[in-house]
Amino acid sequence: MTQHIPEAVFWCLAAVTLAGVSLLVRQYRITAALRRRLTIHEAGLLAREEEVRHLSEVRLPALVEAAHGSAPVPGPLDADLAGTTYGKNLQQIVEQFTGAAEATRSRADRSAKATLKSAMRALQALANEQQVSISDMQDRHDDPDVLRDLLEIDHANAQFGRRTQAIAMLCGSWPGRQRTASPLLDVVRGATSRIRDYRRVKVHSRVDMDVVSRAVEPVVLAVAELLDNAARHSRPNTTVEVGIQPAHNGVSIVVDDAGIGMDARETEEAGRRLSGLVDIDINKLGSPPQFGFAVIGALAARYGFSVSVNTQSPYGGVRAVLFLPNALLNRVRFMGPPIPALGAETPPAPEPASPGASEEAAPSSTAGGLPKRRRCTQQHQAADGGPEAPASTPALVRPAAETASRMGAFARGTRSGRDSSPDTEGTPQE
Repeated sequence: MTQHIPEAVFWCLAAVTLAGVSLLVRQYRITAALRRRLTIHEAGLLAREEEVRHLSEVRLPALVEAAHGSAPVPGPLDADLAGTTYGKNLQQIVEQFTGAAEATRSRADRSAKATLKSAMRALQALANEQQVSISDMQDRHDDPDVLRDLLEIDHANAQFGRRTQAIAMLCGSWPGRQRTASPLLDVVRGATSRIRDYRRVKVHSRVDMDVVSRAVEPVVLAVAELLDNAARHSRPNTTVEVGIQPAHNGVSIVVDDAGIGMDARETEEAGRRLSGLVDIDINKLGSPPQFGFAVIGALAARYGFSVSVNTQSPYGGVRAVLFLPNALLNRVRFMGPPIPALGAETPPAPEPASPGASEEAAPSSTAGGLPKRRRCTQQHQAADGGPEAPASTPALVRPAAETASRMGAFARGTRSGRDSSPDTEGTPQE
């Protein structure tokens, strides 16, 4: 009996040892699994912390920058988190932030536009008052030196008024004036008279169509902005060539300069602004603000014409094309005065260098030999009984001194005629 006790003890110890080993293996496996899970959770926690840091330090600031420009907004770091509840919550934060930023931007833009519109209207009123005073002084004075200075002031005032009018229209205003249908050549000449370097503009026309009444002032403003941009971005000794060319469905006004040109990014941005299809934020127009293309785009979208720019100018600069569809054109001849400079009442800006582009008073003689001032362009010679000259014929450009001298002669002759006329008071009427 006793000889079986060691055997029983052995088997008991073997069973206990086996059970202990099994428990140890099982515990090891459980521990390893827990360790793996802990590692995974730690990695997930670190990823979420990194995602939150990326959101606060990178993505949200990028959204702020995107509100003031076209900077790209980065996405989440870990794509695996995008489909999780955590990732969806982060995306909701981004969307709420974007909505709040857009609402703030819209309010700021509306406020800035309202302020600018109010300020530009006040400045327009001052420009008009100043134009009336300039015109009165031109009527009162006959000294050529004084008149020459007044013409320079008149031209500067026309540029000032054009700029205020353009900015006001960008902010939602209207031209504020209605004109009769005008020949397209006179529309371009009127635009030329509203820029500083008008003497550098050369106009060539093959078209005798008129611009309809409602589009005259908008087209004048748009062409003036194109000419001003072309002149400012090219050397002073170069010319700005303007061609008026017929097209199948309308007429094109082509402006070529010999300036510095534009790179691909600038051309793309110009096309975006000129399209008129996007809401232009005036806070994104640079410092100082570049209003030109934005103004043209707003006018084009509102009145139904189109403008494009590219680097295909034969002079190495930029070519801008303003296309007027047939809906904005007619063939009714217009024998009235050309488009005056903005705010002009009597003598407008100094005579442009383009053919017949003068918007100042041109003297002629009365039956008594006195000089008489009247508005005249080469295209309107038919109004005096003479044949209409071709639009492309070059015209003589008078210097400011000669223009002032002629205007002074007109004023002196008028005053002399009034002083020498007999007193007709009390004379019976036939």
